[in-house]
Order: sequence, then C-alpha cells, then structure tokens
Amino acid sequence: MSAADQHTEQSSEQEIDLVELILKVWEHRRKVIRITCVFFLAGLLIAIFSPKEYTAGCVLIPQGGEKGAAGNLGGLAALAGINLGGIGSSDALPPSVYPKIMKSLPFQQELMRTTVHSEKSGGPVTVLEYFTDSRYQPFSLLGVLKKYTIGLPGVLLGAFRPTGTEQIDTSAAQPLLYVLTPRERACATVLNSAVTLTIDSKDGLISLQARMPEAYAAAELAESAQLLLQKYITEFKVEKVQSNLDFVDERYREARDTFEKVQAERALFRDANLHLTSARALTEQEKYDARYNLALSVYTELAKQLEQAKIQVKETTPILTVVDPVVVPSEKSKPKRGLILIGFIFMGLVAGAGAVLLPSFFSGLGIDKKNKGTVSA
Repeated sequence: MSAADQHTEQSSEQEIDLVELILKVWEHRRKVIRITCVFFLAGLLIAIFSPKEYTAGCVLIPQGGEKGAAGNLGGLAALAGINLGGIGSSDALPPSVYPKIMKSLPFQQELMRTTVHSEKSGGPVTVLEYFTDSRYQPFSLLGVLKKYTIGLPGVLLGAFRPTGTEQIDTSAAQPLLYVLTPRERACATVLNSAVTLTIDSKDGLISLQARMPEAYAAAELAESAQLLLQKYITEFKVEKVQSNLDFVDERYREARDTFEKVQAERALFRDANLHLTSARALTEQEKYDARYNLALSVYTELAKQLEQAKIQVKETTPILTVVDPVVVPSEKSKPKRGLILIGFIFMGLVAGAGAVLLPSFFSGLGIDKKNKGTVSA
C-alpha cells in the first residue's frame, strides 16, 4: 500500500472517529443537557447574589513649575528688590512615584480616616469602618463558597485561635514608627485593590479609579484619593522650600514686632521732647533713630525675603490638572451577569461532553491494554 493510500485511510479514520464522538454526545444529549442545566443554575445563583460594584474615577495630568515660569515676574520682582534667582528650575516629581505614594502606609492610614456616605448608615462613615464592619458589606454567595471550600483550612485554624485581640502598647513607640491594628491591616488590604492608579506613559495621563459596593461612596472615595494624592505630592515637592518659607516667616514676624516696638518707643520719646535743647536729649534721640533705622532695615529685608520665599513655593508646587472629573456612576461595573451565564453554560457543555466521552475513552484504553497482553501471551 502506498503512502498516499495510508494517509487517505488515516484521514477517513479520523473523520469517522470525530463523527462517532459527535453521535455519542448526541445519543447522550439528555445527560449533557442535565449537566449544563446544573451549571446554568449555579451561574444564575452566582450572578444574582454576587455583590454589586461601582467604579468611579478621574483622569489627571501632572503639571509642574516650568523653567521659564518666573521670567514674567522678573521685572516686577526687580522693582520690589526681590531676586528670583533659579526659581522654577526644578523638575516635577516623576509620575512613576505616584502609585508608591498611594500604597504607602501614611497615605492609606489617612485615606482610612476620610468619610463616605452609605445608604445603610444614613450618614457619613469612615472608610476604615465601611470596609471592616460587616453591616456595610453586601452578601456574596461566591465569597461564602470560597470561604468554606478553598478557605476552609483557614476557618478551621481560626476556630482554635484565641478570640481576644492583641493590644499593642504604642505609648513607648517612637514617633516615626507606624503601628497597624488588625482592622487597619484588613482595610489596607482592601484599599490596595479598591483604589488603583494607572499611568499612560504615551499620553502622560493618569487614571485614578475607586471601586465600592455603592455608587456615591465610590465617587467620594475617588475624590478623597485624588485630593490626598495632590496633598502628598505637594508635600514631597515643596518640603524644602516650605521649610525655608516657615523659617523666613517666623523671622519676619519677630522683626515686625521689634520694629513696631522701637517705632512706638521712638514716637513716645519725640512726643515727650518736642523742643530739644539739651545735648543729652539729642544724643538719646540719635539712639532711638539708629535703633529705628536698624529695625526698619531688617524688617524691610525680611519682608522681601518672605515674598521671594512665597513665590518659590508657588512656582515649585506641582498641580494635578483634572482632565476628566469624578462622576457618580449610574451603572454598576460588576457583576457582568450575561458573561457569567454564558461562561457557566459553556463550562456545562464541556463538562457534559466530558462526562459522556471520558468513560468510553478510559474503557477503550483498558480494552487495548488487555488485547495487547493477550497478543503478547
């Protein structure tokens, strides 16, 4: 027999085998339908009882101080005696750092203290309470099944653990050390997935999204995260120039108080000595004038430095321009009930076909092995 004839025979055998498989599945179609119906009902229950989830977010674009931004103020500042120097020459904080800021412990702890409005509470509640109190958590059939199937070992181990919560004494802790309570740790885990930040390096856009079981609460969480991110970016960027501004402002206030005190003393002396005749009075007036001129000079110079420091802070402050603001979502983002049902129907068909074909496949292997053993004997 030629190779072409062998190839034709093999192809015909494969076609016959495929037809046989289809016919076998069709022969046991009731079994396939029953299994598919079971999967359909399971998918229907999961689709109905899966908790709703709403997604709210905004699109931002970072704006920093430009190198030539202070050029327009140069002439005006020169008239006031202020030297702007290298203001605006610093680069903005890179956006690649933003996700790390949002996942930092201080950021998350502060976000936990922000409030959202829940329909179940009738008023504002903290994010920490919302994510850790069972009153605000919707029922999830899939979560219950996961807890008592995959997570059953953890549930059994937790039943033998002490029920009392460990109290941590933070009175002796250093100021820079952060201590998380069990509730805060659980809330931080949820926040890591509930609030996300995506950076489009091509367009330079930043997408911030928040997911929660309630639409209005999701919008509030997204807005709080956006404002808090702006605050942290500003603090990181202007920390140095802000400390300089605080120092100059403190010295300015001291110089102003000193100048006003000297000015009042000088005025009182001049009112009491309207007609100076003695050399002693003239000498005393010269002392008051010298103190007044010195205090005025220091006060004026610090006033100039204060204005310069304020301009530095304004020029250095980064801005997150809101391209697309936060909007309360009108439609839920999860669950996608149609996709869930289609997926479970497909799995039911595959499981039904497997239940029909696999026994025949394994029984065929057993017969082949038996035949081989008989032939070899």
